[in-house]
Amino acid sequence: MEHEQLTARIIGCAMLVQRTLGAGFLESVYQNALAHELRAMGLLVEREKRIQVRYRNVVVGDFCADMVIDSRVLIETKAVRSLTPSHEVQLVNYLAATGIEVGLLLNFGAERLELRRKTRTYRAKAIGRDGQDGQDERERRSSATIP
Repeated sequence: MEHEQLTARIIGCAMLVQRTLGAGFLESVYQNALAHELRAMGLLVEREKRIQVRYRNVVVGDFCADMVIDSRVLIETKAVRSLTPSHEVQLVNYLAATGIEVGLLLNFGAERLELRRKTRTYRAKAIGRDGQDGQDERERRSSATIP
């Protein structure tokens, strides 16, 4: 997948920020630290990117995305005790509004970094022969025909 390397780099930077700062700061502190780390890796970081929301080709509002990285990955940051389903829905809605395919929801407020990777387009999780996620649909179909 074309986004895997980029999201892996982002997650690595987020883990470094979490290990260094720990929990207890405002979202803006984590955003600033993460932006610093991502820029140090040579990535294009757009902070508080204003996005228009359209409904039937009419602008009905706007929002600011926490970060957009290399115009390919949207990041929504939180500093809360625990992520909730509403945080995940928020990210998916932001992806739909922007047309960006992949987003990361990062929570720095917990003892350990919490993260969710979401896509704009629904993709069913593949379950491998060992019961683990990760095997793609094509591999599942071909493995089902092998005795």
